[in-house]
Amino acid sequence: SAKKNESGLFISAQNASCTVQIYSENIFRINIEKGQTASENFSYAVIQTPLKIKFNITEKKDKIEISTGSLKLIISKFPLRFSFYSLCLKSPSKKNNEILLNEDDAFGTSWIGTEVTTYKKLQEGEKFVGLGEKNGNLNRRGEKYTHWNTDQFAYPINHDPLYCSTPFYIGIHNHSSYGIFLDNTHKTEFDFGSSNERFSSFSAANGSMDYYFVHHPSIADIIKSYTWLTGRMELPPSWSLGFQQCRYSYYPESEVLNIAKTFREKDIPCDGIYLDIHYMDEYKVFTWHPSRFPHPEKLITALKKMGFNLIVIIDPGVKREAGYDVYEEGKKQNHFVKFPNGDEYVGQVWPGWSCFPDFTSAKTRKWWGQKIKLLTDAGVEGFWNDMNEPTALGKHLPDLIEFLFEGERANHKKAKNIYGMQMARATFEGAKMGLNKRPFSLTRAGFSGVQRYSAVWTGDNVSSDEHMLAGVRLLNSMGLAGISFCGYDVGGFAGEASPELFARWITIGAFSPLFRCHSMINTRDAEPWSFGEEVEDIARNYIKLRYRLFPYIYSSFYESTQNGVPIQKSLVVDFFDDEKIFHPDFQNQYLFGKNILVAPLESRQEIAKIYLPGEKSSEGNGGWYDFFTDAFYKSGQEIYSAAKKEKLPVFVKSGSIIPMQSCVPDLKKKPLDVLFLHLYLGSDGDFEYYEDDGSTFQYQQENYYKRKITFSQKGKKILFEIPRGKYRSCFKTIKLLLHGFEKTPEVFLVNGQRERAKPESFKFFEPVHHFDYFPKQSEDPMVLENIPALEIENFSEKFEILWK
Repeated sequence: SAKKNESGLFISAQNASCTVQIYSENIFRINIEKGQTASENFSYAVIQTPLKIKFNITEKKDKIEISTGSLKLIISKFPLRFSFYSLCLKSPSKKNNEILLNEDDAFGTSWIGTEVTTYKKLQEGEKFVGLGEKNGNLNRRGEKYTHWNTDQFAYPINHDPLYCSTPFYIGIHNHSSYGIFLDNTHKTEFDFGSSNERFSSFSAANGSMDYYFVHHPSIADIIKSYTWLTGRMELPPSWSLGFQQCRYSYYPESEVLNIAKTFREKDIPCDGIYLDIHYMDEYKVFTWHPSRFPHPEKLITALKKMGFNLIVIIDPGVKREAGYDVYEEGKKQNHFVKFPNGDEYVGQVWPGWSCFPDFTSAKTRKWWGQKIKLLTDAGVEGFWNDMNEPTALGKHLPDLIEFLFEGERANHKKAKNIYGMQMARATFEGAKMGLNKRPFSLTRAGFSGVQRYSAVWTGDNVSSDEHMLAGVRLLNSMGLAGISFCGYDVGGFAGEASPELFARWITIGAFSPLFRCHSMINTRDAEPWSFGEEVEDIARNYIKLRYRLFPYIYSSFYESTQNGVPIQKSLVVDFFDDEKIFHPDFQNQYLFGKNILVAPLESRQEIAKIYLPGEKSSEGNGGWYDFFTDAFYKSGQEIYSAAKKEKLPVFVKSGSIIPMQSCVPDLKKKPLDVLFLHLYLGSDGDFEYYEDDGSTFQYQQENYYKRKITFSQKGKKILFEIPRGKYRSCFKTIKLLLHGFEKTPEVFLVNGQRERAKPESFKFFEPVHHFDYFPKQSEDPMVLENIPALEIENFSEKFEILWK
């Protein structure tokens, strides 16, 4: 039987029941339970409720049809099976009513013991991408993956699972795509035809089969809907987008100050320095070592005067020690995880035998947040959540320990995957209260929705070429699962990087959302100056380039807070119908922000084979510019590019607008008052420029500067729309640099006033040893010559630029 309600319908079957909910035109939820009672599953991941939209339900003898303007679900009755069809394809080459996903006729959704599995027919040529922090190829077809947050030191590049679980994937076939989010915190598995050609499947070790089906014509919109469901990151503090330096461990405080002074003396920009576990007294959380860090407030004040923020590590394990106030409070106030008989669970971590706060309790999260104030009162603004899979020195905790789970109560099997996310939540919410401004939060473990609270890094990687490129793929995949602010340990954590590897890695890291170097205890120094003068020069150049690109990066972060589209974006987001992007030679390539294409490669590789995606244009204006030489290449072709360690292959899409600024030693310093806007000639394009104070929450009350800039090649026009928001830009002048003009127009009309473009040179880098590969267009290989430039002094009004 089936009964309609305001958000869908409830189906009763012979041995199970199913709730179908319409969350939006593009999102259907399917929740299947054993028994006849509809379940109201609590979700840490989903923050939305169904929208009130129109949908149609028609019931026939053998089936039920539910449809919105975009999706149709056909539910066959005998047996009960679900099939999804698209109704939103507008392209004439794509037909409506084409199958997106249907269940295996024989198996559908079924149980083996407590494990519940949904079996879906494999479509011809179907590809699968996503699942977040998962090793392997871009196309997951033929593989099986497990979500079970795991502390895996120096993990092999084919290891699964890792630290963070985001059970969301995207299926692609027949020029269309869909998304599946399995909202179940038990151990889950996704099998994309690993050992058969009949079906793909997704399963949970226990609980209900509770999944969301998402469909749009574009993958970007699928991610937008998924992050509407699970939330998007809040805008982080601007300083957290700069370069960050970490080591296990910097101590005593004199070494920390020396590291900071060396960055400034060597003119290498940096905004953050990390303290690992040795800053604590006997590794006890919320303490400072009495001799290594006797005056933390003075240290932090001194660092801030130099433009640095301090980020400190926080582990969940609270040392079981009489007289230790955090332990005594936690015990007295009932904040620790317990065995079923009421005894506190005690596991061994860095401080020794320790108790673990129950972050699935709102009361405990509030208590933890109050403890964070001990750090914010000292001036700490960055928080690094580690060991929160949770782990006891690399070991899993016992399955029988119990968690409050917001009053529902659960054992470790249900709570494990959510633990790290809720620790990150407690830290983030406590830091916000303590600082009353934007904190920076980083976590190793998480679940879908963790992006609301924290950036995520990929854990204990290894100093190797294989790990460097695997890290790129991990970030590309994490972006597909809604985690926009993510990064890896540049240079590798375990092992020691060669100078060539470190040089290459830091050039790639400059184009990642989180830009952090980190290295293991008892290994060689791994700061940018630790690998010789040549590598130091390369590191300085790319770190400075990162800071000059800050207006572009910050605008990209703001966009991601609005739509969830990743900052480091797999090419599948924009070009999912292009077979070549899945090829092993090209699957590592990604877009950094909207318009910059990065082609990572191994450390000793000097010639790069690169694929430039996009449709071939008969007009010849669709293509890509080499970022450093302005050489133009048409879309849809493979090229070979020189790629010595000093030059990472980076390209800019034609029709793009890239804002840049003068370099600063840290992002709390104001740049010069000139905003450099680089326009790359090509098909029409636009860019939404964004700016605010970089630290407070006033942007949420429209205290920002937001401006859309559009470019029309046919109309020969650049339009700067009226700025929105209350914030006053720090820039007073725009310098518009025009790339790709074979012949500079004689006259430009700036709001009707005749202006001439002046030829200028533009320097990307300071001189570096052995730069011998640039075109012979300049005696100085770091300079692009004769770029037409227009200077516009009024940055606050609407204006347009025309040319003939």
